[in-house]
Amino acid sequence: MTTTANTTTTADATTGTAKWRTWLVYAGVAAVVAYCLAPFYWMVVSSLRRTSDIFDTTLLPSPVSFENYRAVFDPSQGFGRALLNSLIVSGITTVLALLLATFTAYAMARLEFRFKRLILTLIIATSMFPVVSIVVPLLKLFTDIGWINTYQAMIVPSMSFALPLAVWNLTTFFRQMPDELEQAAMIDGCTRGQAFRKIIIPLAAPGIFTTAIITFIAAWNEFLIALSMTNKPDIQTAPVAISKFTGASQFDVPFGSQMAAGVLVTIPLVIMVLLFQRRIVAGLTAGAAK
Repeated sequence: MTTTANTTTTADATTGTAKWRTWLVYAGVAAVVAYCLAPFYWMVVSSLRRTSDIFDTTLLPSPVSFENYRAVFDPSQGFGRALLNSLIVSGITTVLALLLATFTAYAMARLEFRFKRLILTLIIATSMFPVVSIVVPLLKLFTDIGWINTYQAMIVPSMSFALPLAVWNLTTFFRQMPDELEQAAMIDGCTRGQAFRKIIIPLAAPGIFTTAIITFIAAWNEFLIALSMTNKPDIQTAPVAISKFTGASQFDVPFGSQMAAGVLVTIPLVIMVLLFQRRIVAGLTAGAAK
């Protein structure tokens, strides 16, 4: 009887400990989620306040007002055009970076040549330079060749940071794919190029898709280069347009309009991640278990 009672007590204690650990895990996850979403929540709430209530600290706006969103799309702000410019710059940057990175990463993962590790290290090192350190030389160069106030003045510098990241991610992904896939395809009559196009690329789709999302988000949020390379409202991107919003007077800072514009810029990224979260997770975890 004593042994049975001790066993029951030990089982209950183990069950209680497991429950506490589970609750601690949930509490930790909830704290992290709240910490990450709190700024976005406050941005949404502030965007729905009236201009006279912008400094209120209540958790919900009272009353709810959409005047900030109407102010954002005022023709004088040019925000609609800025959103289109951001889409063009981010889309072209993502497509070009993926095209170059896919072939480069495949060569780095499959081909054997001297100094391969050094080359890969140099590719990653180029993305470590702070943007502010290259803005002045790029501004001088683009002024000399007439690229100021053009899309390529924003796309080319953005690629210098997006491309190394894409190459690194895809190289790791290609290395995890077995060589036997291509060998089997070539035994069946495919050339290496056909095996790459018909076998490797479809299997690498999750990794390519994940890299595309990360690259697009980085290009969409880029600010310093776009600010330095453009001075015309019809070519500036959304982050630059938001920074140049004007208030009712010279000394009035339009916090409400900036909050509303921030919500409008963030929502497409949130929707994109939510719609393609399965592909993103598949790309991030592909090759983790063999």
